[in-house]
Amino acid sequence: MRFGRTFEEFEVGAVYKHWPGKTVTEYDDHLFCLLTMNHHPLHLDSNYAERTTDFGKNVVVGNYVYSLLLGMSVPDVSGKALANLEVESLRHLAPTFHGDTLYGETTVLGKTPSRSKSDRGVVHVETTGYTQDGTVVCVFRRTVMVPTEAYVQERGGEQPGRPEPAHRRDQEK
Repeated sequence: MRFGRTFEEFEVGAVYKHWPGKTVTEYDDHLFCLLTMNHHPLHLDSNYAERTTDFGKNVVVGNYVYSLLLGMSVPDVSGKALANLEVESLRHLAPTFHGDTLYGETTVLGKTPSRSKSDRGVVHVETTGYTQDGTVVCVFRRTVMVPTEAYVQERGGEQPGRPEPAHRRDQEK
């Protein structure tokens, strides 16, 4: 199973459809709000949301939506990243509600070999998040530094540092 890509594996224009999606529960949203100390009643108080907002119900906190989509993209985009260099833009285009299922896909916008080190490159991507009915809720662009295939091979291959089970090591002796 793939976990990230080397510089050579990225193709400008490629679209990676992240799978599976994630249904956002009230618990997910409230836990994220509490962990990050975002206590806005729009996210936590259903009575407030029902009586005072245009939506009439709680809205999932945008930073959770972004974080979830970023996490969904890791196996396809940044699983081998050496550094996340920049989040260029982040736009929330529609609300996400408890019970919505989020899906994401990332488009490769560009890639540039590193000018200072030949064993890495910089990849520029845009991730789009949408709900089960196709409504786009979040779009962000980011820049990631990724290794070349040579970098990965020089440091132990696809799963560097992975230990073997004790019973297998004992059989090899």
